[in-house]
Amino acid sequence: QPHLVESGGGWVQLGESLRLSCVTSELSLDQYTISWFRQVPGREREKISCIGVDGSTFYADSVKGRFTISRDNAESTVYLQIADLSREDTAAYYCAAQRLSTCIQGTVMHYWGNGILVAVSS
Repeated sequence: QPHLVESGGGWVQLGESLRLSCVTSELSLDQYTISWFRQVPGREREKISCIGVDGSTFYADSVKGRFTISRDNAESTVYLQIADLSREDTAAYYCAAQRLSTCIQGTVMHYWGNGILVAVSS
């Protein structure tokens, strides 16, 4: 059973940068598209970024310009670099995998990580 484990979260100061990692195991990352989601209590989980096997990327309008997704198949890891953190970035962040070659909106994720909290303080 494939596993995805997020890391790199925690308390950060307003305006700082952060890099989240999604380490995968028991799957061939070069065959999976990886997405990042975030969720604030009381609100729906939001898809914020995606990177395809083909290297194509997707960013939600809410994060475009500040978030950068990348992948290192050799390290079985996908990264989400976040710049200029704001209070609105406080959320639980999840990575998820799909056996697809490219990012397609509205499709079901096959595997999920347990999530990691990012909390931005002033």
